[in-house]
Amino acid sequence: MQRFLLLFFILFSGFFFSQTQLNLIPYPQKVEFKSGNFEINENTLFVGDKKSNEYKYFINKFKKIYPKDLSKNIKKVKPNFISLLLNKDLKIDYKREFNSNYILNISDEMIMVIGKDSEGLFQGIQTLLQLIETSKDGKIPALEIQDSPKFAWRGMHLDVCRHFFTVEEVKQYIDYLAMYKLNTFHWHLTDDQGWRIEIKKYPKLTQIGSKRKESMIGPYVDNTFDGKPYGPYFYTQEQIKEVVKYAKERHVTIVPEIEMPGHALAALAAYPELACTKGPFDVATKWGVFDDVFCPEEETFKFLENVLDEVMALFPSQYIHIGGDECPKTRWKESAFCQDLIKKNNLKDEHGLQSYFIQRIEKYLNSKGRKIIGWDEILEGGLAPNVAVMSWTGIKGGIEAAKSNHFAVMTPGAYCYFDHYQGDPQTEPNAFGGFTPLDKVYSYNPIPEELTKVQSKYILGIQANLWTEYITDFKQVQYMIFPRLFALSEVAWGTSKPENYKEFENRAISHFKILDKMGVNYARSIYNINGKVVPSQNGIAYELSTSQNPEGIHFTVDGSIPTAHSQTYKSAIPVLKSMVIQSAYFENNELKSAVSSQDFITSKTTGKKITLEDQPSENYSFGGAFTLVDGIMGNQKQLGKTWLGFQGKDVVATIDFGEKTQFSEVYFNTLDNKGSWIHLAKSATVYISDDGKNFKAIKEIGKDQILSAKGKIKINVGNQSSKYLKLKIENAGIIPAGNPGADSKAWLFVDEIGAN
Repeated sequence: MQRFLLLFFILFSGFFFSQTQLNLIPYPQKVEFKSGNFEINENTLFVGDKKSNEYKYFINKFKKIYPKDLSKNIKKVKPNFISLLLNKDLKIDYKREFNSNYILNISDEMIMVIGKDSEGLFQGIQTLLQLIETSKDGKIPALEIQDSPKFAWRGMHLDVCRHFFTVEEVKQYIDYLAMYKLNTFHWHLTDDQGWRIEIKKYPKLTQIGSKRKESMIGPYVDNTFDGKPYGPYFYTQEQIKEVVKYAKERHVTIVPEIEMPGHALAALAAYPELACTKGPFDVATKWGVFDDVFCPEEETFKFLENVLDEVMALFPSQYIHIGGDECPKTRWKESAFCQDLIKKNNLKDEHGLQSYFIQRIEKYLNSKGRKIIGWDEILEGGLAPNVAVMSWTGIKGGIEAAKSNHFAVMTPGAYCYFDHYQGDPQTEPNAFGGFTPLDKVYSYNPIPEELTKVQSKYILGIQANLWTEYITDFKQVQYMIFPRLFALSEVAWGTSKPENYKEFENRAISHFKILDKMGVNYARSIYNINGKVVPSQNGIAYELSTSQNPEGIHFTVDGSIPTAHSQTYKSAIPVLKSMVIQSAYFENNELKSAVSSQDFITSKTTGKKITLEDQPSENYSFGGAFTLVDGIMGNQKQLGKTWLGFQGKDVVATIDFGEKTQFSEVYFNTLDNKGSWIHLAKSATVYISDDGKNFKAIKEIGKDQILSAKGKIKINVGNQSSKYLKLKIENAGIIPAGNPGADSKAWLFVDEIGAN
C-alpha cells in the first residue's frame, strides 16, 4: 500500500501542481480548476460583436500569436469556439465595490469571456491572452475564473519633459498598461525642462518652452552637461487626440499634468511676465528644483485658465493633475505683491498662499465639471475642498487626506518610483537614486494601517512613477518599468501575497517570454546576485542569493573576477577584515549574470548594535540603522541602497561596542548635492559613555571643517576607551535663499559611522 501511495504521489503531484498554478499577472481573485483542456486548432471559431473595439483587439492580438487566419464568419455556434460576450447582469460570488468585472469559462469545447461591461470584457480578454501566450501547444486548462479589481485607480506615470518620447512610443507604453490591467496613464506634460503640449492660444510655450540649450548628464554631483541642444519636442493637439482615442479603446484613462505653481521655468521662459521677477528665463538644463515659479497675479490665473481650457478639450478625464509639488517660496517672500496678497486674504504665510493658489485653480476646474489631483505638497496651508492627493513623499499625505475625507492615490517613492535602481547599482545603468527592487514593490499595501475601514474607502488606488532625468530613450523606459510593472499590477488588482513572493517571481520570469516576443528590453536584475550584510558573532557576514539555484553562485574574496571554478557559495561569507567580495551566477560553467562586486571597509563599529533617535525617511531607509555600521561605504555618485536620508532631522546614533573599546578616530560620510536639496551637516559632536545613559561630549567640529573635508569626515578624538559611542550629526536646517528648494527642510544623507 505504501509503495502504491508513493507511486500515486509521483505520478499525480505534477498534475496537481499544474492545476493550481497559472502564469497569470495579475493573479485573478477566484480560480476554480476543472478536468480537461481547450485546444486551439484550425477549427477554432470566434463569436462576438465584430464591430466592438474589444473583439477587434482580441482578434488582432490572437493573430500575432497564431498568424494563420482561424477566424470564420459563422451563423451557428459549433464545438471549439471562443466567445466574447457582454452581460450587464453578470453576478460574481464575492462582493466588490467596482462593477467592472468578468467571468472566464473554459471547457473542452469552448472558451467564454463574459464581461459585465466593455471594460470587464477587455480585462477578461487580457487574462485569456495570457493563458494562450503561456500555454503549451495551444492547450488551455479547463477552469472558471471570476475576477474584478480591488482598486479603481491602477496607474503608471511617464515624464516626457526631461526626455521626450514619440507618439508611437507613448502608445506602446499604454499597451503595456492595458496588458496588465492598469487603467490610468498619468502623462507628465510640463516642467522646468520642457513644455510638451501644444496650446494654440500661447504658441510660445512650444516655440520656446519645448527646447533647451543642453542637458545634464551623468550623476548629479558631477554637474556635467552634453552641450547639445535638445528639442523642439512636443505633441500637437491632433497627436494628443490620437493618443487619447488609442488609450480609450484599451480602457486606459489619460490624466494630464500641467505643473503649477512650481516647476514652471519652461513656461516662464516663454512668458516671463508670469513670474515675480519678470526674467529673462531659460528652459532648465539641470535637473532639480528652481526658485522661479508662477506669481499668483490675475494675469497668471487667466493664463492658466486658458491653458486648462485647451487641456480639458483634449482630455475627457475626470481628474486634471496640477502638480503642486516642490514649490520654493523664495520669490513669493521677496515679492511685495505676494506679501500684500497674503495680508489682503488673511493668509498665514507663503504656504497659505500656495493653498490660495490651488483653491483658485480648483474652483475653476470644478466650474467646468472637473476635479483636481496634485502631489501631497498641496496639503501645505490646508487642502482645497474637493481636491485629491497623490501621496509621493511617503504615506503620510495619503493618510492625512483620507482622514479628512479626501480621496488619495498612494505612490510613495520608497515603493513606487521606478526611476530608482532595481538591482545592485554597480551593475545597473545610471539612475536617479534610491533602491526599489521587484520584491519591495510587491510587498507594498496601499491601505495604510492607520486608517479605519471607512477612511480606507478614500484610497483610490496605487500608481508608480517614471521620472526620466536619466532615461534618454524608450529602450531604457522599458528596462525601468519591467518587471516591476508586474508587481505593481498585482498589488493594484488586490491579489498580491508578499508571503508568497517566490511564487510570484516564478510567474514574472515566465512572462519574460512574452516580453521577448514583443522585443521589450526588460531588466534582468532578478537573475543577478543579491548581497545582504547581516550581523554575525564576529562582526558581519555577507549573504548571497539569487532567483535561480543557489548552488550556481561562485565567489572570490581577493577582488578577482569569479569563474565557474571559484568557491561555491554555501553560507554567509564572514567579513573579518577589509576585503572585496565578487560573485556571479553560473549554469553549466557559463556565466549567466552580471558580476557583483562589494568592497568592505571594517572598523571597530562594524556589525555592532546601533540605535537612532530619529528614523530616516521612508524613501531612503534601506537596511535601517544597521546600514551605518555594515562596512559598506556610500557611493558619492549614487543614492542607491547604501545611504540613509533624513529630511529636516539630525542624525543621533548610539553604538554599543559590547565592551570597553579603545579608539582615537571617529569617521562618517555625508553628501553635498544641493540640486537635490541635500546639504552637508552643520556640525558633528562625539560623545562617550560606559553605561549608555550618561554621555560626555569629547569633540565637536563645525561647518567649516565639514566643508573642507568634502563630506568624508574624520574626527581625531585622542585616546578614548568606552563601551558606548554616540555621534550627533546636525542637519543644515532650512535651505537658505539662492539654493534649490529654498525655505524647505534640507536633506542630510549619512553613511558608515566608524571608529579606529
